[in-house]
Amino acid sequence: MRFLVLGAAAGGGLPQWNCGCTNCVDARRGAIPPSSQSSLAVSMSDGNWSILNASPDIRAQLAANPQMHPCALRHTPIRSVLLTNGDIDHIAGLLSLREQTPFELLATTEIHDILVQNPVFRALSRDKVVRRAIVPDADFALQDGLTARLFPVPGKVPLFMEGETVQTDLIGGQTVGVRLTGGGRTACYIPGCADVTDALLRELADVDLLFFDGTVWDDDEMIRSGTGAKTGRRMGHVPISGEDGSVARLAGVAARKVFIHINNTNPILQPGSPERAEVLAAGWQVAQDGMEITA
Repeated sequence: MRFLVLGAAAGGGLPQWNCGCTNCVDARRGAIPPSSQSSLAVSMSDGNWSILNASPDIRAQLAANPQMHPCALRHTPIRSVLLTNGDIDHIAGLLSLREQTPFELLATTEIHDILVQNPVFRALSRDKVVRRAIVPDADFALQDGLTARLFPVPGKVPLFMEGETVQTDLIGGQTVGVRLTGGGRTACYIPGCADVTDALLRELADVDLLFFDGTVWDDDEMIRSGTGAKTGRRMGHVPISGEDGSVARLAGVAARKVFIHINNTNPILQPGSPERAEVLAAGWQVAQDGMEITA
């Protein structure tokens, strides 16, 4: 399996358009690499790619990576788009893929329902874009030689669907991880996860490669930085640090591990920070746009 990080950042990207935090300032002046919003591509053969989450930045992401360029007057190497939740930073890019070129759109029923409820997504012609509902915990073919399975992880409904009471540890089709198996290897992609449960640890026990939610370092990171009023867990993201954070909870997972979906406030984005040194020492990598990994 060949993976290409189209976007490594959380919603808003790096730099975020309206943010003057240290990381955003450094990204604007070239001191640290900028990142577009989270999306991952996977391929088992040349010329055939599946996109995992359609970032709002997808047009620029496809232009920046020659593997994604058309090879004819009307052509795309994208065979399918698979969604892991209904967040804006994972579905808005679908509107940039509306130019009458066929591909499959794969998601759980809950995520498809979000698209159906919003008439703007009718721009994706059903004559060209086949919408396929995927049942969690059941294997399906994503590409020739590549099997996928969606599995529920703790999460919540998208921000624009929240009511007065928000449950952040929902287990169902609204937030899923993706398990990919091909060529005798297994990888998982989990860009949003509110908690590392024992069930999730069992799911990851045999994986060779893991892309995991790296949104915030500390649960109260955005509050302390003055950039927001919510904790990471309130937003549906487990923090990296702490006794119940992802580094500690996933320490026993023997896979190659990569943090993705990284918020603009996260100190692991700074090459010389102690937080980045800590995740590297724990055996993790930090995703960047354009990073290629073979599993």
